[in-house]
Amino acid sequence: MNYQETLHYLYTRTPLFQQKGAGAYKEGLQTTLALDAHAGHPHRQFRSIHVAGTNGKGSCSHTLASILQEAGYRVGLYTSPHLLDFRERIRVNGEMMPEEAVVEWVEANRAFFEPLSPSFFEVTTVMAFEHFAKQQVDVAVVEVGLGGRLDCTNIITPELSLITNISFDHVQFLGNTLAKIAVEKAGIIKHQVPVVVGEATDETRPVFRDKAAAMQAPLTEADATPLVQRFDIKPDGFAEYVTSVPELPTLRSPLAGFCQEKNTNTLLHVLPLLCRAFPKVDDEAVRRGFERVVENTHLMGRWQRVSSHPCPTVCDTGHNSGGFQYIARQLAELDCRTLRIVFGMVNDKDTDEVLSLLPREAVYYFAQASVERARPAEEMRRLAAGHGLQGRCFPTVASAYEAAQAEAEASDFIYVGGSTFVVADLLQSIKGNG
Repeated sequence: MNYQETLHYLYTRTPLFQQKGAGAYKEGLQTTLALDAHAGHPHRQFRSIHVAGTNGKGSCSHTLASILQEAGYRVGLYTSPHLLDFRERIRVNGEMMPEEAVVEWVEANRAFFEPLSPSFFEVTTVMAFEHFAKQQVDVAVVEVGLGGRLDCTNIITPELSLITNISFDHVQFLGNTLAKIAVEKAGIIKHQVPVVVGEATDETRPVFRDKAAAMQAPLTEADATPLVQRFDIKPDGFAEYVTSVPELPTLRSPLAGFCQEKNTNTLLHVLPLLCRAFPKVDDEAVRRGFERVVENTHLMGRWQRVSSHPCPTVCDTGHNSGGFQYIARQLAELDCRTLRIVFGMVNDKDTDEVLSLLPREAVYYFAQASVERARPAEEMRRLAAGHGLQGRCFPTVASAYEAAQAEAEASDFIYVGGSTFVVADLLQSIKGNG
């Protein structure tokens, strides 16, 4: 098989949550443990950092990887989902796993894993761990796929664990209360492994405290001590953070979404643990890691400016109410003549809650992303109308974006989002036109 044939095999023979949603979810670690044993337990050959949470885990994972790279470590980074290329999920010092390595791994292991009927994520996780071992990484930053306790990444014993926050998402798998979701996320807390929790509520805080105590894991609650005093978005699109950390009075980052204030506060609380575990991390590596996170890791879709003509255009992968509380506030503070929003969601998200947060005065272009889970544009338009949001339907994200561009003036602003997959379709169309 060539690379494209290999991807088709993986997408069709192993259920992909990105496409199918609930039909691809597989609970438990038995298959992952079998795959890991077959591969020779590759995750034992490198140190790791484990990152979970409802929102912010991607930004935090990429920033941690960037800091470690700047400190001179060889760093694996495992994240999901991908936007343009499957290999975005598996990087070493920012470089994607080579196409031929993906093909070779599948061909070498398919006879073993086919009888196990693994999920796509189970296969991909062990593929990533074996790639990291072969590449002799010093450390891998591993992002949880879904939940934590039963997520297949949870076979690792990391140097430290990070849980960014808890909000309602994937409730059909993780539970319909914040406390139940917190139990699943807290499942990554390991015996005597330090853990940082970015944000907690009255409902979730006892869950984390009890689990940490039971596991004798030192717990840092980042929201108890705010370390970010303020942040500003500069004309060059970078965010500048003023902190109360004496060694790091200011930090610059190309991640300029309002949500990044919370993520940065969380990361500032992670830094003492990171420096203790990885002594080459110093203040300069931290500053460079924040500032070069996109350059070092090729992170996409976080309040990403994709065009300045005919007007500023930004896309963002925020896709649930926890993320949209920040996006909606950022949209509301824009200084523009007309806000034009290209929008779509998938059918298993908290659609009404997100729609209730969006600005009524914007012009909407509803589109259906090219995944099975995508909510049809006409259904999206009808639901939005119930919240006083008006707009037209388009068959694709690309056609919706083209219409928004055609109708925009220089003083307008175009936002594209609602789903990771809407952003993926936008970036794919831009890449195709480029």
